[in-house]
Amino acid sequence: MTALTSMSFAETDIDKIADHVGRVAVMIDAEGKMNPGARRINKLTKGALERLVQSTQFTDLKPGDVLSMGYPTGMAAEAVDVVQLANNAGVHDLRKAGANLAKRRGTADVMVLTGGLRKAAELCFGLAMRDYTFEDNKSNGKPRKGAVTVMSSAPDDLKAAAAPLLAIAEGAFMTRDLTNEPANVLTTTEFANRLSEMKSIGLDVEVLDEAQLETLGMRTLLSVGQGSDSPSYVVVMTWNGGEKDAAPLALVGKGVVFDTGGISLKPGAGMEDMTMDMGGAGVVAGVMRSLALRKAKANVVGLVGIVENMPSGNATRPGDVIKTMKGDTVEVINTDAEGRLVLCDVMWYAQERFKPAGMIDLATLTGAIVVSLGAENAGVFSNNDPLCNAFLKAAEAENEGAWRMPMGKGYDDLLKSRIADMKNIGGRMGGAVTAAQFLGRFVKDETPWIHLDIAGVASVKSETALAPTGATGWGVAALNRLISDNFEGE
Repeated sequence: MTALTSMSFAETDIDKIADHVGRVAVMIDAEGKMNPGARRINKLTKGALERLVQSTQFTDLKPGDVLSMGYPTGMAAEAVDVVQLANNAGVHDLRKAGANLAKRRGTADVMVLTGGLRKAAELCFGLAMRDYTFEDNKSNGKPRKGAVTVMSSAPDDLKAAAAPLLAIAEGAFMTRDLTNEPANVLTTTEFANRLSEMKSIGLDVEVLDEAQLETLGMRTLLSVGQGSDSPSYVVVMTWNGGEKDAAPLALVGKGVVFDTGGISLKPGAGMEDMTMDMGGAGVVAGVMRSLALRKAKANVVGLVGIVENMPSGNATRPGDVIKTMKGDTVEVINTDAEGRLVLCDVMWYAQERFKPAGMIDLATLTGAIVVSLGAENAGVFSNNDPLCNAFLKAAEAENEGAWRMPMGKGYDDLLKSRIADMKNIGGRMGGAVTAAQFLGRFVKDETPWIHLDIAGVASVKSETALAPTGATGWGVAALNRLISDNFEGE
């Protein structure tokens, strides 16, 4: 797994600034007021920092923006990164500043002079999140070199404040790695193995194979994978950090390691992007990793259905009727609407086995949600206003776009089948909503539920605030905040 950039915390020592080889980052507010670290840099550079701060280049900066002085006279550093940031800066500006520092870092060692920043841990989080590359499959690919030293007047306090945030970043890195990985590397078996490795950080991990899934009656999940030579699995990850008898929150993820569309074959153009069709399962894995690393005081179970959707002589055909674990029958109209067939069995199993306090499923489910919301927001569907509103609040706090979508009987009627209890698609109109309506049939009346369609946000074609192009890790931070704010004890 891609490792976070090495980050250490030290007592501020301005006497070390002159000899630091690499980059030095210093905070200066919009008024140009200099803290002791900035004043030392200004002295070393014979007033160059002050001249820069008085220039329009600096005064035009917005909070969190960075301006660099290359190869400053009087210092060993290759650059001084001057960050426009007030001591009382907000979370998003702090994270933006950290991300901007990460983009400039390259492979250099960085000394960050936090000065009087009140929430410097958030800058550390932004730096860690953006300092990510995925080069595992390049012949000359190398891990990011260099380290970050964060200087503070209270380094132990800052280290403690940063620790749970860095655990979230590590979970997001796992999600990104899984989502970026090609399908010939991240096979269904390899995916299950990587999740099993998280036993080492305290998760209880159980892998259910095809024979066990058949016994449980997960026929719709198995029907998706039956055209592939790769076996299908359900992996159950459990974190019991809360009250012993407290019902867990269940997170359920779609893990289609590659989606050809099956017999309803997708067009060739862009099919290579379907390596990210396990993004929902990737988010669940990342959240579970973060919870274990930060020792969350909550009970959470993560369940992912891992399959590959391929065309073959054994593949499910359009027109086939499959019985779900619940007992309802589904007429498969389009084998490319496979994610809901995976999720419905896993969701039913999660409720039957764990009696969860709430359930959230995540899936790169529909192109329709991308048409509706683009790459800015995930689609949010729910049967429970309090849980939904709590998630939307958490997503907003973490700057992870999420937008609530409608549900209703009119959409549900589009799923009527002449020969089975339901069809697996409802036509072109409202495709993301009818997908949610399908899943809603597998949610018990007593279960608060959210469906997150992350097809537009799981992997993107241009960089985001905290991630480079490719897999974003969207949802790891928001779900962690939801759990921290609503499911953790004191």
